[in-house]
This record gives sequence, structure tokens and C-alpha cells, in this order.
Amino acid sequence: MLLEIIFIFLLLTSLSGMGFILLRKVPTLLELPQSSFQKEQILSSIKNEIKRGIKIIPGAQKFDYELYLQKALSKVRVLTLKTESQTGSWLEKLRQRRNGHNHNAAYWEELKKAKEGK
Repeated sequence: MLLEIIFIFLLLTSLSGMGFILLRKVPTLLELPQSSFQKEQILSSIKNEIKRGIKIIPGAQKFDYELYLQKALSKVRVLTLKTESQTGSWLEKLRQRRNGHNHNAAYWEELKKAKEGK
């Protein structure tokens, strides 16, 4: 409970500090001149530079993007399946531990002997 109160206090303090800084800087931001560059012009120039740079790289014209995407997606799929498998095994162990089935073979032998002795 005390830890939650401390975290809430830190959150509120941080938010109020950010608000204070924002309120102090708003007049300065309003005084800045409007930018003469258009967003579309900047993006198109960046795209053109990237395309020009790719054309310089040897073998880039023969590069198959779909094949690269297919290989990347296959690797992501394998990683996802491995992660899912590991998570499943962890869940199974947790369920066994929760249900009390986390006993070794000696435990079961002891139970059989106790049952036969009755």
C-alpha cells in the first residue's frame, strides 16, 4: 500500500513538472517563425536520395524484395512458434505445480507401497 502511494506521488510530481515546463515554453514556441519547408518536399527528397544511393550499390538491381520479405517472415514465424512452445511448457509446469502433480517417481513408488501394505 505504501509503495503504491509512493508511485502515485512520483507520477503526479512528474506530470506536474512536465506541465510546468510546457506552460513556460508555450510563449517561446508561439514566437518561432513558420517554417517555409513543406513536409512532402522533404519526404520526396529523402526518398530520391535513398533510391539514388541504392542504385549505386552493386547487385541492388537484382535484389528480390519479395524473396527477402518471405525469408524474414519465415524467420519471424519460426521464432514465434519457438516462443509459443516454450510458453506452453512453462504453463504446463505451472499447472502441474498448482495441481500438486509435481512429484518425482520415488513419490509414486512410495504411494504404491503404502497402498499394497493396507
